[in-house]
Amino acid sequence: MNILTKILATKREEIAACQKQRSFDDIYSEARQVTRSTLSFSESLRRSDTPIIAEFKRRSPSKGFISKGANVESVVSGYAALGAAAISVLTDREYFAGSLIDLTEARLVSGVPLLRKDFIVSPYQLCEARIAGADAALLIAAALTREQCSELAAFARSLDLEVLLEVHSEAELSYINPHVNAVGVNNRDLSTFVTDTSVSLTLAALIPDSYVKVSESGISDTETVKTLQKAGFGGFLMGENFMKTNNPPCALAAFIEELKSVKGNPARLPN
Repeated sequence: MNILTKILATKREEIAACQKQRSFDDIYSEARQVTRSTLSFSESLRRSDTPIIAEFKRRSPSKGFISKGANVESVVSGYAALGAAAISVLTDREYFAGSLIDLTEARLVSGVPLLRKDFIVSPYQLCEARIAGADAALLIAAALTREQCSELAAFARSLDLEVLLEVHSEAELSYINPHVNAVGVNNRDLSTFVTDTSVSLTLAALIPDSYVKVSESGISDTETVKTLQKAGFGGFLMGENFMKTNNPPCALAAFIEELKSVKGNPARLPN
């Protein structure tokens, strides 16, 4: 059993347990009653000169704890104040030491779009995301069938959540559907957790330009961002690079400052 298969099995068990405590009809009703207007994840990336999606991440299955005692309020408020175009909050408990509480607390201190990053396989989780304060949700092609992906994306949009579709191969580009707002290329193979940023470069030209293109994972230097921007990417999801430091918001600010100073760095991609 590879890592992704194990994670998905755990996720389905968690959802089943949650539904025993609270029915789908109940949580769906609450999600439909949320009155907060969502912020556009994709438009925030398009408007930003330095479109970094800064991630709050305590641990990973492959590397263990990155920042065990990280406080979501201080990190997320710092990210928002120091230039993040959007913020990703990992809510998986078992493998990433996150929670929906992290997302709720992030919403209280952030005025930028929030992405719920998790292994979403059920509309139940999208209802949770809306209630907790997310503006967008991640759907992972490798975790779903094309039909499931389309149905979940449509359901997310019905809740006013934007959708970041994550792919890792050319075959998974067939998962793109009209309900998706942005397409992310995960440079990390979720079955092995091996990371290679050349995956983004390989797939860049195959993603329709009507979608914001996001490169995810393994990005640690501004030269890589510059190269990816030239290839057409308009968003960069970075977590470990900041979270492994003593002050993630300051690490983000320093990275953005360096990115702005890189000669020939394209300030903004065409919409």
